[in-house]
Amino acid sequence: MGFSATERKAAIGLATVFSTRMIGLFMIMPVFAIYGPRLEGFTPLWMGLAIGVYGLTQACLQIPMGHLSDRIGRKPVIYAGLVIFAIGSLVAALADNIFWVTIGRALQGAGAISSAVLALAADLSRDHQRPKVMAIIGVFIGLSFTVALIIGPLIAGPFGLSGLFWATAGLALLAMASVKFLVPDAVTKAPSGDTMAKWPMMKALVKDGQLWRLNSAVLVIHFCMTCLFTVLPSLLVSDETSSQGMWQVLLPILLLSFLTLIPMMKVFNRRGLYKQGLIFSAILMTISVIMLSIGSQQWLIWVATVLYFAGFNYLEAGLPSMVSLFSPAGHKGSAMGVFTTCQFGGAFLGGVTAGILLQWQGSDAVFITMAIVLLSWTVFALSMQTRAKLKALHLPVSSSTPESTWLELLTQQPGVAEAVYVPEEQVVYLKVNQDKFDIQCAEALIHAASVNIEEN
Repeated sequence: MGFSATERKAAIGLATVFSTRMIGLFMIMPVFAIYGPRLEGFTPLWMGLAIGVYGLTQACLQIPMGHLSDRIGRKPVIYAGLVIFAIGSLVAALADNIFWVTIGRALQGAGAISSAVLALAADLSRDHQRPKVMAIIGVFIGLSFTVALIIGPLIAGPFGLSGLFWATAGLALLAMASVKFLVPDAVTKAPSGDTMAKWPMMKALVKDGQLWRLNSAVLVIHFCMTCLFTVLPSLLVSDETSSQGMWQVLLPILLLSFLTLIPMMKVFNRRGLYKQGLIFSAILMTISVIMLSIGSQQWLIWVATVLYFAGFNYLEAGLPSMVSLFSPAGHKGSAMGVFTTCQFGGAFLGGVTAGILLQWQGSDAVFITMAIVLLSWTVFALSMQTRAKLKALHLPVSSSTPESTWLELLTQQPGVAEAVYVPEEQVVYLKVNQDKFDIQCAEALIHAASVNIEEN
């Protein structure tokens, strides 16, 4: 069975909201090191802050905004976040000094709507179609990063940084129009365990050794990505005049990185070698960073950049599914809350660290730090456990039935690895092996048990 009309509109509309916002955040990355020196008060430290500060406000506000959407509704929070994002873009567009650009970037990040958007996507999709809706949103997010790196130089060339931020404000308006005219209103709420973070559980998940390897991985790759874009633009182009053609350099690099990514996915994902894929990608990024630090010839810099993005894209695409795999049944929302907080926190730390190193040590120190951080995580990941691929799902149950009945009934079914009953939601969360688990049989057993209890 395919998408319903509501699910199709939700997938397209919310993917548009997500991607336009991410394009607005990332367009600055390939050009700020080139055009930033025009701003009054510009220093390498302020450059790092301006690039990465959005991560700090995102990390601090994303989970609270998600919980607020549970109380006042998804769309009001999404509209409010997009308005804040647009205001931040306008502040940066009107700024003539680095301080106000940084304030604008912080406001852009404060429009933290990721949790609310994903929760609305869950509300608007059926259980068996929800992974497809989320996958479409994920694809758009990945493409938005690539698109931002290409169109950032195209806009900044004729219009400068100010034009870039005006365009970002326009993207915020486009996103609001998508919410209004493309995204349906939700009439139900998906079970919160798989969509929203719960504070008590998050504290426990932070201590989970396997999840922490994944959380630290996303922190590291976004730390390094922000660091990279404080120094990479000046390696690819020499001045503002040549930077107008930066997209012509970045486009083939990004295309080649995707072509490199395809065989990596075939080798690792199809064979279930997820741990090996993560480690290989981190090593690939480390090698590319070393090549960038010693490369003086343009072709070597291009090859290194292709390898870097291949490794980054593999990790960026694979880590969320790994978090889903390792998160306890019924607590995917909490696990993803910790994960995304680390993701945005890494972007902020990378900007600050790169700015400090550039200010007092130079670009070589940035590359050395990136290599050390990537190698350290690689060593940390060597002890990661492997796990059979499991699927998370939930089944509605009767609230009048004792917890022990549901857990005893479902944990005895073939393919069930974990089962958690949440009485207030009237739901049992499961982690199952799809090859062994028969969902229709489980639903029939639940129905029969409910009927028997009611009759007795």
